[in-house]
This record gives sequence, C-alpha cells and structure tokens, in this order.
Amino acid sequence: MTADFLVIGAGIAGLSFAIRAAKHGSVIVLAKGGVFESNTAWAQGGIASVLPPGFCDEGDTLEKHVADTLDAGAGLCDEAAVRIIVEEGVATIDDLTGYGVGFDRENGHYQLGKEGGHSQRRILHTRDTTGREIARALVEQARNTPNLTILEHHYAIDLITTAKLGAVIDDRALGAYVLDRKTGAVQVFRSDRVVLATGGCGKVYLYTTNPDAATGDGVAMAWRAGANVANMEFIQFHPTCFYNPAATGPEARSFLVSEAVRGEGGILINAKGEDFTKKSDPRGSLAPRDIVARAIDREIKRTGAPCVYLDVTHKPLGFMKEHFPFIYQNLLKYGIDCEKQPIPVVPAAHYQCGGVVTDVDGKTSVRGLYAIGEVACTGLHGANRLASNSLLEGNVTARRALDEMLKFYSPEKPHEDEAPAIPEWHHGDVAEPDELVVIYHNWDEIRRLMWDYVSIVRTENRLRRAATRLRNLKKEVREFYWGHRVNADILELRNLVTVAALIVDCAIRRKESRGLHFTLDHPQAVERLKRDTILRKF
Repeated sequence: MTADFLVIGAGIAGLSFAIRAAKHGSVIVLAKGGVFESNTAWAQGGIASVLPPGFCDEGDTLEKHVADTLDAGAGLCDEAAVRIIVEEGVATIDDLTGYGVGFDRENGHYQLGKEGGHSQRRILHTRDTTGREIARALVEQARNTPNLTILEHHYAIDLITTAKLGAVIDDRALGAYVLDRKTGAVQVFRSDRVVLATGGCGKVYLYTTNPDAATGDGVAMAWRAGANVANMEFIQFHPTCFYNPAATGPEARSFLVSEAVRGEGGILINAKGEDFTKKSDPRGSLAPRDIVARAIDREIKRTGAPCVYLDVTHKPLGFMKEHFPFIYQNLLKYGIDCEKQPIPVVPAAHYQCGGVVTDVDGKTSVRGLYAIGEVACTGLHGANRLASNSLLEGNVTARRALDEMLKFYSPEKPHEDEAPAIPEWHHGDVAEPDELVVIYHNWDEIRRLMWDYVSIVRTENRLRRAATRLRNLKKEVREFYWGHRVNADILELRNLVTVAALIVDCAIRRKESRGLHFTLDHPQAVERLKRDTILRKF
C-alpha cells in the first residue's frame, strides 16, 4: 500500500491533517479500531478559544488565555508555542464550523463555558458531548473527501525507517508495518510523509477516563524508531471521574464527569459536606487540575473515604438535564439523580502532557516523521495542561504540520535517493491458547503497578520498585512478541510496557515537585530544574 501521506490515528489531529493534505496527494488514515474510538470522540468539555470582540467573554483577551496556560503549566510551557497555538484559535473554530460542527449558541452568539484554570468564559461546546460532535463532522467530511482513504481496524505495529533498514547517515521515515485486525495479515504501508496522531496513553493506568485504544502506541513506535521523547512524568489525572460503589475493578471509575460541571457552579465536597479544596487553592474547585486532583487524593487518604462528591444540588431543577444531558442520563443509569444528590467522584488518568518531542509544526527528530495532537510534546502544556487546550492544539498543529511538510517534503519533490527495499513482515509461531493468559496477567500487572507506584503522589522508593518490575516485564513481553504471531493484544501490551517505562524513567529524573509530578521526597519546585525531561534513545 502506497500513499503520499500516511496518517496513523483518526482523532481531531489526524483527520484535520488528512482532509487538508488530500488536496496535495493521496492520503491513507489508519484507525486501530473504529473511527469513533478516540480521545477526541470521548471529550466532553469543549475547545478553548478567545473570540473576536463582541463575541468573547467581556474583558477576555489572547494575553489572558496565554497567561492562564502558562500558569497552569507550572513554568515548563514554551511561551512561543503557547502564543502561536492560542492565536490560531479563531482559525480552528472556523475550520470546525466549516466542517459542520454545531457549537451551542444563544441569541446568535456562541455559548461559552468556563473550566478550571481559566480566568474567563472561553470554552466552546456542544452540550457535554463536544468531542463526539467534532469527530462526527470530521469523519463525515473525510469520507466525502477525494484522495482520502480511511482504514478502520488497522493497527500500526512499527514505523519503518532507513536506519532500521541499515542506513548509517540518512535516517528518515519510509512508512509502517500494519496489522489488519480482521484478517490477521500484516502489510507494508509505504510513504515518505508519516504523521503520528495516535493520542495518549491513559490505559497504562488501572483507572482512566480514556477509551481502550489509548495505549500509547505512537510514543512507543516513535521511541523504537529513534525519536526523542520528553516530559512523560506529567500524566494528568482528571479530578472528577464517577465512582460507582456498587462496582468493583476499573469499571468503578470509568465515567468522566466533565470539568464544565464545576465551571457552571459544581462544588467538590467531602462526606460531611465541607468544601475541602479551598485549603489547597483559593480558586477551590476551579483551580488547575493538578491542584484539584492532589486535594482530592489528600482528602481521601486523610478520611479513609472511598471518594469525594461533586455537588450541583444547589442549581435549579432541570439545569443539569438541559446543560449536561449525557452526564445526567448516564448517572441515572447508576441510580444517581445529580439534581437531588451529590455525585461520588475520584481522580483517574486522563491526559498525557509529554510525548514525542516536536516543534509547533509537528516535526520530530526523524526526517519525514511528524507527530501532532496528544502524542506530541510541543511545549504548550508544560507540566500540566490547561483544560480544553488539547482539541485546539490538535487542529492547529495539524494545519501547521501540513504547511511545513509541503515546504520540505512535498509530493512534487520526491527524495533524490531511492528508498531501500522494504522486507515483508515475518510472523512468529502461533501462540498456544494456554499461553495467552500471560498477556492478560502482564497487562493487569502493568496497570496496577503504575496506579500504585506512579500515580498522583509518588516517592523515589515506589518509582524504583516500578522500574525494577518493568525491566522484568519488558523482557517477558519481548520474548512473547518475538516468539508468537502478533495480534492486537500483544501489540498493545508491548506498547504499554514501553510507555510505562518511559513515564517512570522521566519521573525518576525529576528531583522536584512540579505540576502533575508530585513526589514526597522532593515536595518543592526547584528553579534550576525548570527544564524539560528529554529522553534520547541514540
């Protein structure tokens, strides 16, 4: 399979890029599952943007959005990248509405929400299913775009580069080996322009708000291909994931209650009805996510309670049903009428702030390989992401990546040197059914040790224990990978253990507490350590 552009991932970043790129050449988009199995489709809150005067919140400015982003990022944001991405907010909204996204309006103007860390109302939304609406519009647009092919249930195994094929000097991307999950066949997808848009790695933790597809595939593939990775210690835990006391295991904490609920007046309380968050920050329930998540973690440990509560019972009857119908109806399924009783909540892994090192144009350290969206580390998020900046980043970097690619790697300007021959994929032996239990056991062990040892609050002792066990797990997974025929379960396990190790390695290197990385051994931020944690394989 050959294309001018190969896009791995079908969220807002991947599809935004693909739709534009199709005007300049053939595009193949690979989705490891269905097109709606992405963090984009699961996003509830919305997309942050400062609109023109007369349409934005009174007094809001680009400078305030920049300042809020820098404050949330705890000193590690790249201010130049922040400004570029924030300034292209209006262009992003124009893009999305042009594709048919229907943001909520009132009296002809966009309804604007407010979320934690934002000083103004600037969140455009479609009730509480904004991501689903964006995904719907982009998928529909992509399917009606000439030159663009979407292949669902196609799982990229590994990137193909000239270095992997033996080149010594010129390392560049050549495509990817891809598993067709329906047939079990592995094909070579050949392209000189490869875009990683695979999203994040929430499934590396036992409790997460992410879909099952979020197994860190892009970071793991890029790392194996020799790309630099940075700031993986900064995993954002969403403060308010529904806690179901009647359930056990990960399903007990898998339903996100949007931050927009707190933006509209929801208050976090303990079992006694006390607003405990004010002890951590005067902004209380609307402080940035790292602060709120730690406040909840402290309260749960202090009281021994299994959860805290998000209280919206002071809002008028009908408010939640009208403004947050998805959340309201889902809670009713679990016997919770949130207009009459507080919602039990706990934190859960939500967003990967680090990733493959790129500039704001998506360019990685491997020629011809770009990374956009959550998989990339552009400098926008720093040590903690400001709510609703992620969908914005996905669209902006997609647009900029294509512009950059057309300057230096245009399909009209093929590489001067011939690409080396790419060998076909060779399967290992077929796995015996009784050995498959190893996969499921290792999968569970990785997620549990990450939750227990590398969660909201860390210690050096826990991190060292995690590193030791992950080294052994990596050996076991490597043997299993090379000794058996690949399938999606083996590939996800391989990527999970790689990403888990990267998170732990970054966390061990940061001898301070900053943003989302909080360690009891070094509880203060250290000025001389205000720098990115960059890992280089070669």
